[in-house]
Amino acid sequence: MQPDTPYFIASIDKLLTATAILKLYEQGSIVLDEPISAYLSENLIGGLNRWGGKDHTNIITIRHLLSHTSGLGDWLEDRPKAGSSLLERLVRYGDMSLGIQDILYIVRDQLSPHFAPQSLGLKRQKARYCDTNFILLIAIIESVTGKPLHKVHEEFLFKPFNMHHTWLAGQSGPTVSTPAPAMIMYDKEPLDIPLMLHSSWAVYSTVEDTLKFLRALIRGEVFANPETLSLMQEGWVRFGIPLDRAAARLPSWPIEYGLGLMRFHDPLLRLLGKLPRYLRPVYPAPAVVGHTGSTGSWLFYCPQLDVMFSGTVNQATAGALPFRLIPKVLKVVDECRRGKPRAL
Repeated sequence: MQPDTPYFIASIDKLLTATAILKLYEQGSIVLDEPISAYLSENLIGGLNRWGGKDHTNIITIRHLLSHTSGLGDWLEDRPKAGSSLLERLVRYGDMSLGIQDILYIVRDQLSPHFAPQSLGLKRQKARYCDTNFILLIAIIESVTGKPLHKVHEEFLFKPFNMHHTWLAGQSGPTVSTPAPAMIMYDKEPLDIPLMLHSSWAVYSTVEDTLKFLRALIRGEVFANPETLSLMQEGWVRFGIPLDRAAARLPSWPIEYGLGLMRFHDPLLRLLGKLPRYLRPVYPAPAVVGHTGSTGSWLFYCPQLDVMFSGTVNQATAGALPFRLIPKVLKVVDECRRGKPRAL
């Protein structure tokens, strides 16, 4: 891979989806605290969150989806009581194509919710990272605009910010000459799943294009109202400690989530000010905001050091790697600025 090689950005595309939703919010096309049933039919979403013998789907709001507080089962990572997760089946049996009805059938009829959605007025919210939330957000975008997602992204993001090497797998393409994308790896084997990438609205991009987007977002160039970016960073919820196999693969404690935006920092940072200086770590990692993906991809901004960074290891078994790598990278950047560079 080279710096201009396109790659599957995995769940970094959640940041793009959330941005599109919030632009529609700015335009008055959606209301964040309105139930998703105002935008999607009962035939599509009915019964997705049956908890305690009651269907709670109709109280799930767009804000619940954006903040991973819906409690829904994860169509890709969760395992049915008797069987394998969809990801495990992809690895074992090969590629497959699914429509949104198929995806939601898995959630409704094969998986169980993790909790009922709570009142958004509660100070402490239950949260669990869930790919289903953003599939539903994509369905809302397409329903409200009457356009496929790739057209919305092109209008809102790709064209305005010259992201010429960014496209949706099987649905659009780069607008200028672009190298072939890197093959996704699963351990030491290639994971060739074009049908599934198409089914899940997967995005290919480059380091340069993802940084163009993040730079525009942080500088306040994406939204018409500067307060919309602040909205993404209000009411951070912290994921719980993983207690099952699926959760161990997903972003979890101590990662926090806003509205489509992830925040990561040393969980002890809040306690450091109370400790004697000699007990504090030599380099407590500063906070970063952005997003990661399950293939070891990352796109983050560090406000303390005013630095942005993007990349991937393109490995489907390395979802947790960015959280080990990022503090080390930040330390090297900081040391270089202080004139004391050391190897990573």
